Amino acid sequence: MEFNCSSPNTIPVVSTFASPFDNSTAGNGSTRKPISLWPGMYHSPVTSALWEAKSQIFERLLDPPKDAPPQSELLTKTPSRSRTSILYNFSSDYILREQYRDPWNEVRIGKLLEDLDALAGTISVKHCSDDDSTTRPLLLVTASVDKIVLKKPISVDIDLKIVGSVVWVGRSSIEIQLEVIQSTKENSDVSDSVALTANFIFVARDSKTGKAAPVNRLSPETEHEKFLYEEAERRSKLRKRKRVDIIEFQNGEVNRLEALLAEGRIFCDMPALADRDSILLRDTRLENALICQPQQRNIHGRIFGGFLMHRAFELAFSTAYAFAGLVPCFLEVDHVDFLRPVDVGDFLRLKSCVLYTELENPDQPLINVEVVAHVTRPELRTSEESNTFYFTFTVRPEAKAAKNGFKIRNVVPATEEEARRILERMDAETLTQGSMILTSHVIIVHDETQSLSYVGYSGERQS
Repeated sequence: MEFNCSSPNTIPVVSTFASPFDNSTAGNGSTRKPISLWPGMYHSPVTSALWEAKSQIFERLLDPPKDAPPQSELLTKTPSRSRTSILYNFSSDYILREQYRDPWNEVRIGKLLEDLDALAGTISVKHCSDDDSTTRPLLLVTASVDKIVLKKPISVDIDLKIVGSVVWVGRSSIEIQLEVIQSTKENSDVSDSVALTANFIFVARDSKTGKAAPVNRLSPETEHEKFLYEEAERRSKLRKRKRVDIIEFQNGEVNRLEALLAEGRIFCDMPALADRDSILLRDTRLENALICQPQQRNIHGRIFGGFLMHRAFELAFSTAYAFAGLVPCFLEVDHVDFLRPVDVGDFLRLKSCVLYTELENPDQPLINVEVVAHVTRPELRTSEESNTFYFTFTVRPEAKAAKNGFKIRNVVPATEEEARRILERMDAETLTQGSMILTSHVIIVHDETQSLSYVGYSGERQS
């Protein structure tokens, strides 16, 4: 499927680095230099494209007018005002293709998570902007990410499109829905072209006081937009009562804890008699650490949320790979809450483990990986949780078929704390599945007011 990027509303992005197999020059007659961005802005192909497309809005955020008043009157905007799309010309751009290729000739999911967060942030800024250079812009931060679901593998050789818009607003919160679209000429059915869906929730803060700030209202126009608004409203109510539901779900927890701990005690007390098809949770752990650098911060000076998701995904993938012994296949990211911001200079520790496995379906065994991010301050002797990510993987069918006698192990806890984490995650997953309305038929591909034809960028950091 070829995407049309020649409409009047399309914003072309010229490649910043020439292919080694192409001696031609950029459209202005000479090979372009890398884009000169504001110091500290996170460098990636998509953030560069979004920066060029909406540089005036972002410049106000980076250098807000001193002592400027807040927005005096809230506006009412339609979803089409914020709708934005990004086009990846994988089929024709060698450099871009190589930047996103993973070892299995698919798109690197970690990099795609970065791009989703960057696009969602831009959409939230567009919705909250009042187009008045004399007012104080809002500070918009990622509050949470609803479940991100991969519906089919994403090829790196076929053009790809991400489309998103605001679907719901509260008093100071905004929900953005994004869809990754990829299809071939043989399969041009729009309903089958959605490869991934995601919903991001942003919250608005006054950039001077730091307190919650009201955002522009949303007025859905079409029946489809009204349907999306109602669905988002239902999800908002669900999030508010989820904690109460989980507490109710945990009645009878003592018996469930005992059942989970029974096998773990055998591992600890009588390891020679332990089930060979099981493994202790602690034996699946991996960990890495990093110092957060100025180059990883966003326009608000905090570490870019997409960067954190990227690093968490890479660790989760490695954990699942080491656990299964075969190449894992990503399925979804469950709801993620951003509990505290991460700043430049923070010592970030990422700890992962296989929390539990689901083996009921032998054709698609599920590996549930937990990644916890801690902001550690050695000089203060403190360590605070920043994010907890839950990734679900399975094993690639072709890899499983090539390995005779392949079997995924059951994971068992050795401590009560580990057992409680498993139960809490299982309960949360059950509640989500029980109340989730499938929206796989929802496609946002019409009436786009902004489109980014995305060709390539050379100055990024691969992590």
